[in-house]
Amino acid sequence: MSTDEFPTDRPAVVTCGLPYANGDLHIGHLRGYIGADAFSRALETLGQETAYVCGSDMHGTPVAVNAEQEGVDPAEFALDWHRQYEETFPQFNVEFDNYGHTHDETNTELTQDIVRTLDEEGYVYEKEIQVAYDPDADQYLPDRYVEGTCPYCGEKARGDECDEGCQRHLEPGEVEDPVSSITGNPAEYRERAHKFFEVSAFEEYLTDFLDGLEGTSNARNQPRQWIEDGLQDWCITRDMDWGIDYPGDAGGDTEETLVLYVWVDAPIEYISSTKQYTERVGADEYDWERVWTEEGEIVHVIGRDIIQHHTIFWPAMLEGAGYNAPRAVAATGFITINGKGLSTSRNRAIWANEYLEEGFHPDLLRYYLTTTGGLQQDVDFSWDAFQEKVNGELVGTVGNFWYRSLLFAYRNYEGTPEEDVSEEVHERIEGAIGDVRESVNEYDLRGIGQAATRLAQFGNEYIQRNEPWKLTDDDPERAAQVIRDCVQIAKAVAVLLEPITPDKSQRLWEQIGEEGDVANVHLEDALEAPPRNFGEPGELFEKIEDDRVAELNEKLAERVAAAGDGESDAGEEETESDDTDADETATMTESESEPETDDLEPLLEERIGFEEFQDVDIRVGRIETADGIEGADDLARLEVDIGFETRQVVAGIKQLHDLETLPGEKCILLANMEPAELFGVESNGMILAAGEEADLLTTHGDATVGEKVK
Repeated sequence: MSTDEFPTDRPAVVTCGLPYANGDLHIGHLRGYIGADAFSRALETLGQETAYVCGSDMHGTPVAVNAEQEGVDPAEFALDWHRQYEETFPQFNVEFDNYGHTHDETNTELTQDIVRTLDEEGYVYEKEIQVAYDPDADQYLPDRYVEGTCPYCGEKARGDECDEGCQRHLEPGEVEDPVSSITGNPAEYRERAHKFFEVSAFEEYLTDFLDGLEGTSNARNQPRQWIEDGLQDWCITRDMDWGIDYPGDAGGDTEETLVLYVWVDAPIEYISSTKQYTERVGADEYDWERVWTEEGEIVHVIGRDIIQHHTIFWPAMLEGAGYNAPRAVAATGFITINGKGLSTSRNRAIWANEYLEEGFHPDLLRYYLTTTGGLQQDVDFSWDAFQEKVNGELVGTVGNFWYRSLLFAYRNYEGTPEEDVSEEVHERIEGAIGDVRESVNEYDLRGIGQAATRLAQFGNEYIQRNEPWKLTDDDPERAAQVIRDCVQIAKAVAVLLEPITPDKSQRLWEQIGEEGDVANVHLEDALEAPPRNFGEPGELFEKIEDDRVAELNEKLAERVAAAGDGESDAGEEETESDDTDADETATMTESESEPETDDLEPLLEERIGFEEFQDVDIRVGRIETADGIEGADDLARLEVDIGFETRQVVAGIKQLHDLETLPGEKCILLANMEPAELFGVESNGMILAAGEEADLLTTHGDATVGEKVK
């Protein structure tokens, strides 16, 4: 992997975490696929050779369990979902260069080949372990056939992951108080021989790998704790029929009865899918071996719950088998619905098919999901917020500028006036191009979209400031100059916004008379002169009315009510609010005593009104990074996720807290405080803490990052 600024002269591959072939897609899934698609498109606008690949994850126990419940073969069950995904993704303008699946011949052969290599290199061994066994069903229980308690946090866990608690990967035999999901009876642990990948042998390598890894801060920082805690070797086989068979010539006595763990073959699909792309287009156009075994820029866009797999297990496998490591891992935050956790069991979700059936254009959702908060921030979806963003930014800013400027140009000049672009507008477009380039290199999708929207906003201000409709008679040359500038800005916005809204950008591209596909142009083409003539433009965005939103909200409420308040699906973020009265929670336990008040600061006599308090914007945040500031005894630089963006904050906590333990901790941030510079570092907000020991304030329950403190 390299650290050269994009674009480089090496080919890139962008991947997204594989969708599990086990159910309908919703906007929580789409956030990652749309985000990776937008980043891949953005790389291409820079001139970077790029392939965007993915595939369906076909294996694992949930597929086997659900297929059995439906009375069908697991392969048939998974392929049905795979075909649905193949149809759904293009409807959201998610365009993979190749979309395969983990059960195809390419991935099966490549997976077994990589496992053989790991074994030959001495990184695979066999040992006896405790495996859950159901005596009533007379079978061993892999992964999700086991339910119980996480040994690390005490929360409910299923099989190989504590997906309702600490989200740690769990090895066979670690789940406490195991219960069989087949019969519902208690399971027992029995000795069983399994294959292990020696992850612990890669500790030094993985430390160096994380030092150079790009992407989001959560993907870089979270794995360090797992290394510091001591890497555990990884059981890579399971007792079941559905999956890729353990390669029989890799040695050992048990491989004939074992299949490979799903997290072995799933990431290998990234390589297999890239290989299939090369087989289709030819190595002269795109060479998969150059990317994966020689030199290439590998970028993974994943969900936050699978960071460990992509930053510990996967790079260790790649290194052991002689493949290139990822350059970047970008982990997205979760999606909430109306401030509460997305829950498929309660039907509190916006389904992919539902969105399309409501008649909304896919680019509206693409814009919302990529520009509401940064890539790694949690994003809350509500129809009200969706309406506000569409009406305010796409209709009111981008669409308004496009339509008014192009309509004026058509009616008065039948297209682009024969003038040169002014120096002011030329510099403004160059600045927007620079912002996009910088955002791509910072893996900042929001920044890419904002650069285009800000340019459209400038266009609105520019046309309003110069009022060309007043100049056509009094100063026709000046009027032509203004409209020439506006058409150039419109073209530039189309180019810059293409990664986010590809279909709408293409429509504008055609409206200004350009030929070909805007997806094939580069950023610098935003400054090329538009065609001299074009026809009458049409409006590209439509306002969402209040009664439409009310109807959508009612539908969602009825669905959630009909689903009832049953247990949530494991693995889904449930952030139910606490309806307990504040007065009822203020009682003290018998073991607590009244605090001493002699040393407390006296209360201020001067009171403030409620309106003044409303002016204070206090938000729930989550600390992403914490580093001491060189030369300052007490100051630390924090990066704090507040939902909409990540803020840099300076806090006097260097001597009072172990900074290495702070990433991941919730905090309370005063968000609308004037920025200040301390020791040359800008502080954009204030972390709230109590007392001389700087006891950081946080939330008692599951408040969502970015929520306002009221």
